[in-house]
Amino acid sequence: MSILVDEKTRLLVQGITGRQGTFQTKLMLEYGTNIVAGVTPGRGGESVHSVPVYDDVATAVEKHGANASIIFVPPPGVEEAILEAVEAGLKLIVTITEHVPVHDMLRAKAVAAREGVTVVGPNTPGLISPGKCKVGIMPASIFRKGDVGLVSRSGTLLYEVASTMTRAGCYQSTCIGKGGDPVTGMTVTEYLQLFENDPDTRAVVVLGEIGGSEEEDAAEFIKSNMTKPVVAYIVGRSAPSDKRMGHAGAIVSRGLGSAESKVEAFESAGVPVARRPREIPELISKALASGRK
Repeated sequence: MSILVDEKTRLLVQGITGRQGTFQTKLMLEYGTNIVAGVTPGRGGESVHSVPVYDDVATAVEKHGANASIIFVPPPGVEEAILEAVEAGLKLIVTITEHVPVHDMLRAKAVAAREGVTVVGPNTPGLISPGKCKVGIMPASIFRKGDVGLVSRSGTLLYEVASTMTRAGCYQSTCIGKGGDPVTGMTVTEYLQLFENDPDTRAVVVLGEIGGSEEEDAAEFIKSNMTKPVVAYIVGRSAPSDKRMGHAGAIVSRGLGSAESKVEAFESAGVPVARRPREIPELISKALASGRK
């Protein structure tokens, strides 16, 4: 199995006629993702790579039974795009756009949560269940169908580690970039819960970085709730405090959210922490052999 996306995903692309929407639609179709419709206001009646385009989400959902959306619209339009998708009844919304205004995302997140809608991102490469479905912009060739879940705050780190795992024969069930903006739809802990409930995910890798407390929170969750082995990797050990390193979510302030605190939290929860990506496959293998508990 996998989490969130699989062969039953019927995808809608919001902003399909833009440059990135058009380009990434082509790549997702080539991977085998079932893209049933696209939406760009004022462009209804057109098509992109043979995918019909509509003026609004509700019409596209009604005509094609879409159950998920991926958003390629400029930052000021993301809140409206998410709310339109929620109102149309979609249950998974993947927001590729970065630098979404914080208050816009806070409002959209609150509405989505109230309606039971899963939001991945913003500022995410998306997610992929190898061999089944890709909803995002990640290079599909580096992933292989397997039984190890992967969740990362960084898109490029996700690529590096997935590629390293694949070369080592450590294949994946679902790989998710949770998003790098300050406010994102789901937490690392919430993704861990989904992997814990997936019968075909045997182990999970958490890729973290400086800033915020999500990794520390995840470590607390792992202590009491995870029966499956978890391996972690944290970047930013040499980053100076009080400086943003990379995207908007990566900032350490007054000692909070440092790499050291995250490593310590995972180790105290019994989670092995790799110092280099190449160590991850071996740590997974050892964890599966011994069991976390």
